[in-house]
Amino acid sequence: MNQMHRDIHVTAESISQPRTLVFLAYPQMGLLDLTGAQTVFWAATRAMSKRGLPGYTLHTASLDGGLIQTAEGLAVQTEALHRFDDAVIDTLIVPGAPNIRQAMIDAVDLVQWLRDASTKARRTASVCSGTFLMAQAGLLDGCRAATHWAMCDLLKSGFPSVEVDLDAIFIQQGNVWTSAGVSAGIDMALALVEADCGRDVALQVARELVVFLKRPGGQAQFSQLLQLQMQDSAGFDELHLWISEHLDDDLTIDRLAHQAGMSPRNFARVYKRQTGRTPAKAVEMFRLEAARRLLEDSRRNIDQIARSCGFGDEERMRHTFQRHLSISPRDYRNRFSR
Repeated sequence: MNQMHRDIHVTAESISQPRTLVFLAYPQMGLLDLTGAQTVFWAATRAMSKRGLPGYTLHTASLDGGLIQTAEGLAVQTEALHRFDDAVIDTLIVPGAPNIRQAMIDAVDLVQWLRDASTKARRTASVCSGTFLMAQAGLLDGCRAATHWAMCDLLKSGFPSVEVDLDAIFIQQGNVWTSAGVSAGIDMALALVEADCGRDVALQVARELVVFLKRPGGQAQFSQLLQLQMQDSAGFDELHLWISEHLDDDLTIDRLAHQAGMSPRNFARVYKRQTGRTPAKAVEMFRLEAARRLLEDSRRNIDQIARSCGFGDEERMRHTFQRHLSISPRDYRNRFSR
């Protein structure tokens, strides 16, 4: 990367001026990629002003300013980027575009501006396929990153130095944030607001926008079973249903191969080829998803949930939650229990 990751924590009480947020606009960008996150920061600013605290100043800027046509056909008024060359920018946010291949070709000058400006901004973030422009600017080299699930393979092939996470709805790597689809951009914006303004403000914004569940970044974009069904893994659909019903069993390779009617060696090879994951990794994700649902919806204690989902004990489940979601099962329940 052409800048060092830095993890800077600035509390709402420690600043006296609103934070400057610049959303980069370009032709045929996704309208909701832009306005979804913008609305979160707008609502946070209203909440902060009621507390007598500064919020955010929001700017939408393009190379030359003026009207920018979105993919949906609505034109957005923008400022010219050169106005921010010497500005103190807190956060740069890059929306995505449905045709991101063409956007990367057309937005070369904007990407250069992003590359330079990101070295001075406190943090830089992308929504959906905006991750591609971040990668094109060299901001994601050697980093984990999220994008819309349908574009993960394209991101992998186009930018092999980026570690693409197929599951996460958003990811923070130092001062660089990336998110998956449009709603995930809202989740990411809520997380940024929480980091800046505190949990109470973020939850107030979530309630105002009728976002009932403020999801942590490590949550999957959609269920493990649905994800596997959408891949070229139809031959394992029955096995996946069986796994979901036998999570507390000892699901070894031999056991899974027997259930699939294959030799262990052939099963492991074919399964990885068709699903992109090892059988052990898939089982772990099934167990994690089941545990999340029970923590959200049931009153069973955490150790009971760990055992019923096949983790064996609470400690092993805690390590899995920390590794994938960066949160403990107990904290997950406190935050997301219905």
